[in-house]
Amino acid sequence: MARHDAYNSECLIFTFKDGLLSRLAHDLKMQVERFSIEVDEATRQIKATFDPSSIQIVCAMVDGRDDPGTLSKGDKKKIYDNILKDVLHTRKHPEIRFDSTKVVERGEGFAVEGTLGLHGKSRSIQTRVRAEGERWVADVDIHQPDFGIKPYTAALGALKVKPDVRVRLSVPRES
Repeated sequence: MARHDAYNSECLIFTFKDGLLSRLAHDLKMQVERFSIEVDEATRQIKATFDPSSIQIVCAMVDGRDDPGTLSKGDKKKIYDNILKDVLHTRKHPEIRFDSTKVVERGEGFAVEGTLGLHGKSRSIQTRVRAEGERWVADVDIHQPDFGIKPYTAALGALKVKPDVRVRLSVPRES
């Protein structure tokens, strides 16, 4: 059984700005620092847990590229606090879980279906896992309202985060 965590793998979250005042906001790149992914190759089962309180703000994004100098430490702290207290409610929902229900080989990768437990709700999700060099990479788009999450808003809704966020997982390819 292969085990992955933040030591050898990466879990990134991307949020995207929206609203009338979106030009004043930032798309964000965040990283989950505590997680565990177990892959049982014999049974083709994947189990994963993520600690939402370990999300760290990496940087702002501009046109899909990192813009590391834009956010101050204070900005990052304020965003972090909003995510934990007002968006994910991590005291009430301290864990995010994924359990696969189906893993099928597709060309150079896999089609994965499973159940995501997030914010007290469970929903079916699916993704494609692709080979990128020495890594397996999966992008999962999550519609926050499907999990009872109200996307962040400010300025009476003129500044907000789009309801869809992208999660990118990257783990080493096993030979």
